Amino acid sequence: MAGPLLRSGVRRFPWLCNVLLYGSLFSAGDAAQQLLRRRPGQEPDWAQTRHVALVALSFHGNFNYVWLRGLERALPGRAPGAVLAKVLCDQLVGAPVAILAFYTGMSILQGKENIFSDCKKKFWNTYKTGLMYWPFVQLSNFVLVPVYLRTAYTGLCGFLWAIFICFSQQSGDGTAKSAFRWFRKEKVNADGEPSEK
Repeated sequence: MAGPLLRSGVRRFPWLCNVLLYGSLFSAGDAAQQLLRRRPGQEPDWAQTRHVALVALSFHGNFNYVWLRGLERALPGRAPGAVLAKVLCDQLVGAPVAILAFYTGMSILQGKENIFSDCKKKFWNTYKTGLMYWPFVQLSNFVLVPVYLRTAYTGLCGFLWAIFICFSQQSGDGTAKSAFRWFRKEKVNADGEPSEK
């Protein structure tokens, strides 16, 4: 009963359902990375998670919804040429916009003096790391997922990306290398170099 009801709700209110699911999953990614990184006795920074939620709900969810629908209108269908063109456009235009909006939005919400500092330090590393993940996600998205669920699917895959990019925003340098160090439990400073023990 819940399955058909949920599907009809998503079809009747696709924008709202997609944006809310995207924002929730992205916020959950921040909460997950904080819980994974915390030391004994350290409390999670829920204000940070609220900032991530605000950026995800106000910009990323809406941007993805409009962007993915626009791509489908401009390059309709699931033919290999159309799918590859959509993936290429997404990586050349959509990905940079999303990364810039995340780092800048978080800096604004955190009250940083130079709101472009994180962008300058971490944009290219984050973009290159994203190229190891997002083209494969969007390839499956454009081939397998109906248009009305694409933002939700992106949000589902964005949960893993949110863990990475929120870690990078707080203490990484935007490289996969700094994230792997984190997984190996090495302490990483803001420049992405292992700290001396």
